[in-house]
Amino acid sequence: MKKKLIIFIPSIEDGGVEKNLYIITNYLSKKIKNINLLTYNDKYKNKFKKNVRIINPFFNFISFKNRYPKYFLCLLALFKILLIDRNYLIFTFQANIFVIILCKILNIRIISRSNSSPSGWSTNFFKQIIFSYFLKKADAIIVNSEEFKKEMESKYNIITYCILNPFEFSKIKKLSLKKCKKIYSKNSLKIISVGRLTYQKDFITLFKSIQSVNKIKTELILIGKGIDKYKLKNYIEENSLQKKIKLIGYQTNPFKFIRQADIFVLTSKFEGSPNVLIEAQYLKKYIISTDCPTGPKEILNNGKFGSLVKIGDYKSISSIIEKYKFNKNVKYKIKLGFDNTKNYNYEKNCLKYFQIINNYL
Repeated sequence: MKKKLIIFIPSIEDGGVEKNLYIITNYLSKKIKNINLLTYNDKYKNKFKKNVRIINPFFNFISFKNRYPKYFLCLLALFKILLIDRNYLIFTFQANIFVIILCKILNIRIISRSNSSPSGWSTNFFKQIIFSYFLKKADAIIVNSEEFKKEMESKYNIITYCILNPFEFSKIKKLSLKKCKKIYSKNSLKIISVGRLTYQKDFITLFKSIQSVNKIKTELILIGKGIDKYKLKNYIEENSLQKKIKLIGYQTNPFKFIRQADIFVLTSKFEGSPNVLIEAQYLKKYIISTDCPTGPKEILNNGKFGSLVKIGDYKSISSIIEKYKFNKNVKYKIKLGFDNTKNYNYEKNCLKYFQIINNYL
């Protein structure tokens, strides 16, 4: 008898991981009959096909800002399910180490999807050893970039499957063409960035780069929400950048705003494979990105499809922005970037997920 599938993601938010979750889960629901999704609440249930069964822990009425209480309660719910019925395969998007430990204790098969580079989120040697030891216990590990795969193998001796993130580009195109008021003033170089307002995204570096541009008129629009919102607002006010930088919060459709921009900038300290860069490539924007672990170098082909700078190097970003209109390679790099999006085909990459999961069902 085939196993039933549980997709484990306690904290569904509004980032790139969630975009992948919706696309992959809905694709799998076409091919797998018994598919369940275990998350803290069913706030986002409308994002999933009707045959995806949403499971919530019993105590799910408290609103937690931190992920860890959600992890704990969802792990308890998973433990209860597996005690009653062990005929499950677990596919985890979050809290991977905790879920792996639970599954190994109960002798349950588990596939782990790693979303961001471990060298980025932890410099603690002891933590890295624990990460490496337990992650190897998973039956299969999926990562989303070749660079990520190489890092896992060379630094941690962990064998992984690389599946590039799948995109529904027809939907992105349709959303980008939606009517939208103009968010930039005339005759300015239009710059945009999208991401959670957190330490990882390092938007202060981006702000410093805009602050340093003096030769041309620039405007930055930042889309996103997060715990650093007031820190970023204070920086704008303290440095009198209100005319240069605007925070417009989280947007369900960022594509209609990206379409208006000239340049997309990513200043992250670490990533896995940032969706926003692929989306910006598809919408034919020039990209400036930090060369953080992992993803940007691969997506931009070592700078052939855009510009790569060191993490925190706001002066280089500023210089690239000032020289943008005089850069004869801009159009060529944009074209190469757009061509690169073919590698992120929806059907091809979703099918790879199904093939791996089906092997363990």
